[in-house]
Amino acid sequence: MGKIAIFGAGGRAGRAAVEEARRRGHQVTAIVRDPDGHRDLQTAGADPVAGDVTDAGVVARLATGHDAAVAAVYDPQADPGAFYPATSRALLDGLAQAGVHRLLVVGLASILKTESGEPLMDTPGYPQEYRTFYLGHAAGAAVLENADTPVDWLVISPAGDFDHQGVRTGRYAVALGDAAARISYADLAVALLDEIDSPRHHRIHLGVKDS
Repeated sequence: MGKIAIFGAGGRAGRAAVEEARRRGHQVTAIVRDPDGHRDLQTAGADPVAGDVTDAGVVARLATGHDAAVAAVYDPQADPGAFYPATSRALLDGLAQAGVHRLLVVGLASILKTESGEPLMDTPGYPQEYRTFYLGHAAGAAVLENADTPVDWLVISPAGDFDHQGVRTGRYAVALGDAAARISYADLAVALLDEIDSPRHHRIHLGVKDS
């Protein structure tokens, strides 16, 4: 049993990660912007606490004593091009200060490479109305890729999109970016926790889909 700090625990991916971690017997610190709006996390066995994921000092304070961290963060009020790089920098700096060396980030399929080698967001017919959001995620990923850090990070993304009605099957497959691929939030959480529970070391971007 370990102790995991989950940033963005109030969102669908973060909540699924909380539930999967508790299912496996881990202790969880559920970090959200507004704890009063997420008291229902207590039913999953995690008390919500307030925290700003763009502040390295806050990250360090909240992550101290944990074995790993998950970031499943989203701020609809923020500029994605500023928010995601700031989040990556704060997580790497704060976790290093706290002595936490495992970081799992919920990423975005749009920036995954496809079979052709180009990012999914650049393939013909892919929706472009959210391109600013895609590029923000890409900028956050670039911070991770270029960092000189002791933190063992991994970005796990749905290979395509989430199956919002999907249930936990406990199975998934690693895949390249594919707009038609789907995975449930619960099975993405299985992939996240499998990585936390394994001793593997890698700093890569990984897409997952239904097996």
